[in-house]
Amino acid sequence: MTVASTPATSGILGSGERRAPAARLGVAVVHDLVAAIVTGAVKPGEPLPPEGDLVSSFGVSRTVVRESVKRLEEKGLVTVSQGRGTVVTAPSEWNLLDRVVISTMIENDETLGILDELAQVRGDLESSMAAEAARRRTENDVEHLTAALQVQREALGDLDAFQQLDRRFHDVVMKTSGSRLAESIAHTLVQRASEYARFHGDPGPEGFALTLVEHQRVLDAVAAGDADDAAEAMREHIARSWERRRLPR
Repeated sequence: MTVASTPATSGILGSGERRAPAARLGVAVVHDLVAAIVTGAVKPGEPLPPEGDLVSSFGVSRTVVRESVKRLEEKGLVTVSQGRGTVVTAPSEWNLLDRVVISTMIENDETLGILDELAQVRGDLESSMAAEAARRRTENDVEHLTAALQVQREALGDLDAFQQLDRRFHDVVMKTSGSRLAESIAHTLVQRASEYARFHGDPGPEGFALTLVEHQRVLDAVAAGDADDAAEAMREHIARSWERRRLPR
């Protein structure tokens, strides 16, 4: 099998002239193979090109190709079986929390569909944590959350500082919830997405001021111990924040 050379799949058919340490070459090969899979250049149920073809295409050794295929298998992107070779799995099998997988999906996501899904999942996770934070909060927790919002308010004119403190506010809510698994997943999603300019988008001149208003509503609900209102406030904030930042398709 061969894969057509297009802008989306050029990585899988390398120039054969790569010259770098094997470890770095392996990273590049994995990235290009992941890109070929997540963009549909090689579809679920289809085999990757034979090992010899990949060696020639990428200009690397068989060892590098084999190690790269192992990394794909660990990420749930392929299965290796006797007789069928290395076959791409269904998207439901992919480890979307894996750094390379989710980053490559975002990188190739021209319609912003993955970021739309991410906002939805993040809203579900963080709204449940906000509700739990409202149930568990102590006076000390409320003080920490109030302080986090105040520092963010003071940084309104500093874009980089404001965005950092925005995350800090969310972190305090999540830590107050005590939901370590949900917190870890939410952190991973945001960290991967934040590496791309399209995640930050263009919130508009009033975007940051609106964020402070929405954060205040979350804080008030958590302080009052109102789990339902805290969940609703957080869900609406994440949805509206993404709507403000989202670039046109």
